[in-house]
Amino acid sequence: MISTNLKAVEKIEILSLQDNYIEMTATDNNAVVTRAIPLKEGYFRQSVLAEHGFSAVVKTVVNGKTSSLLFDFGFSEDGAAGNAGVLGADLSSVEAVVLSHGHNDHTGGFVRLTEMLGKRSIPFVVHPAVFRHSRYLKVPVRDMKIHFSPLNREQIAAAGLKLIESISPVTILEDTVLFLGEIPHKTAFEKGFPIAHYQEGGEEKWDPIEDDTSIVMNLKNRGLVVLSGCAHAGIVNTVNYAREITGIDKVHAVMGGFHLSGIYFEGIIGATVEEMKKINPDHIIPCHCTGRKAIMEFERVMPDKFILNMSGTKMTFAA
Repeated sequence: MISTNLKAVEKIEILSLQDNYIEMTATDNNAVVTRAIPLKEGYFRQSVLAEHGFSAVVKTVVNGKTSSLLFDFGFSEDGAAGNAGVLGADLSSVEAVVLSHGHNDHTGGFVRLTEMLGKRSIPFVVHPAVFRHSRYLKVPVRDMKIHFSPLNREQIAAAGLKLIESISPVTILEDTVLFLGEIPHKTAFEKGFPIAHYQEGGEEKWDPIEDDTSIVMNLKNRGLVVLSGCAHAGIVNTVNYAREITGIDKVHAVMGGFHLSGIYFEGIIGATVEEMKKINPDHIIPCHCTGRKAIMEFERVMPDKFILNMSGTKMTFAA
């Protein structure tokens, strides 16, 4: 176990500024789930928008004090930022920023969202591989390559953010949130993204996407809350690493992208769901890149724990 000074918190709120799904007619609000109802003057004049990307505002409460961070930026330039405006989310109180990894569906809204933060020297925590250039997916169709446009350190400096690069776990927000850093691959079935590559020194190399990471919180008397971006390291590897380094076995909620979509990952849906069933979180909330088949399987196997996330939904976990 790596020693951490992660504090137990009394409440955690996760507001999804962007996710892949929206259903404005949902009526399943409860103590945990609050759906977006963006009315203006009593009318539905605008909607929260869904998009293939993820971004969230995360708040923690300890001893009555609320702290907040921004986790990821979503895909398009205006998607998450536009939703923040529709939802009335005040980003001026955000005290830190975390980027799960350097792919466009998590970095695309960087400029607009950092403008909403204001030019403040707050921590921006990333794994250094976020800045790897010449990344692409090598798709076996007509030798197609889909390229990524990474952030660079100059953009971050221009936004006024205080860059913190770490491979190892780091606590932030007055030790109420743990940035996991690089996640070891230990399961036999979570092998990474086979078509992810990058160029280095004129040579093509497989991209292990080691910048992929998650954040973790400890909800008092209930256990860990794990929020992933895409879980390219594997969501089971991610959760087990969080348990290992915190020394806390109980998991209250697992939320985020689990990257089980498409032909390269559908074959491990069953193993992933079975391992998650053994971990036995109180809530399982697959988002973003998890994929329809995997989401349906989580709901089938863990119906009492499953929650469907949407753009604009706020999850509240209380001690």
